[in-house]
Amino acid sequence: MAQAVAQGAEAGAGDDQETAVARDFLAETRVAAARLLGAQPGEIALVGPTSLALSFVANGLDLRRNTNAVIYFDDYPSNVYPWMTLADRGVEVRFLNVRRLGELRAAEVLGQVDENTRLVALASAHFISGWRLELPRLGQALRSRGILFCVDGIQTLGAFPTTVEHVDVLAADAHKWLLGPCAAGILYVREAVQDRIAPSVYGWHNLRCPEFVAQEDLMFRNDARRYEAGSANLLGLLGLRAALDLLAEVGLPAITVDLQQKRFWLVRELLQRGYEVLAADAPPENAGGITTFHRPGADLPALHHRLSEAGVVTSLRRDRSGRAYLRLSPHYYNTQAELGRVLELL
Repeated sequence: MAQAVAQGAEAGAGDDQETAVARDFLAETRVAAARLLGAQPGEIALVGPTSLALSFVANGLDLRRNTNAVIYFDDYPSNVYPWMTLADRGVEVRFLNVRRLGELRAAEVLGQVDENTRLVALASAHFISGWRLELPRLGQALRSRGILFCVDGIQTLGAFPTTVEHVDVLAADAHKWLLGPCAAGILYVREAVQDRIAPSVYGWHNLRCPEFVAQEDLMFRNDARRYEAGSANLLGLLGLRAALDLLAEVGLPAITVDLQQKRFWLVRELLQRGYEVLAADAPPENAGGITTFHRPGADLPALHHRLSEAGVVTSLRRDRSGRAYLRLSPHYYNTQAELGRVLELL
């Protein structure tokens, strides 16, 4: 990824940046992204950060008063704030009730929608607990009720199967499990719902302008490119394309098995050392790549700092009550020896 970006920057510095990449580069990148998601290239927009993509969707939906949207208040803020703005249009924004942080079960979600629900927007995996959503089961049920299903897929795309057969919208930046650059993300919008999500940005790329001449009538492209207003983030997309190619080479099934084995081992070892692990008892279909733990009375910020000084990258996260957690997110390139060293340091 880094090499692809560096080579692109070097080429662009000596020539027109837009001609320094292959003519079919963007089209081929859409094909690669669509292949990963099980989508069609015309359903893929390359719009950048997850926050931006989800905001485009929230701004473009025509939801009426006396309808409701269901979200999870303790999701990552990128998948909360855009939907909260729907209340300004008279839409009731409902927050899911769950038993434990980040553990969203399909049956619980379905039990909290009704005949006035028009949208359910959730993450494919929770950013603290790591709990994975059962996308096919939940998506099928929501579609049968005519409810749009929007997914923040950043915590599973590149790590676990994240297909969109039963999803209407999915957004994911590349800088997590995809191992790509920041702000080089994918927005999937199912063809059948593109007319229901109006573009909220306007520019030369998503509107018809032959020979770069503005027209009297605003005519959007007839596929997901309607959400791409202007020039592409070419350097970022070069990195995204390299990441997608690497993922295809390694193979997603092998990555999924590897990550589940790593998590199972980490959970067992952490529990034996007296730590409390979030979603420790998650069944395989809900277990993600994240392992998050804490221990009452432990100074986790100080432990986070000491681990960092020892060359171990962890994330320090807090829940709504202020409780601190340490999050481990090993990928397929991490070795068992490296995981063992983390446990020794702990």
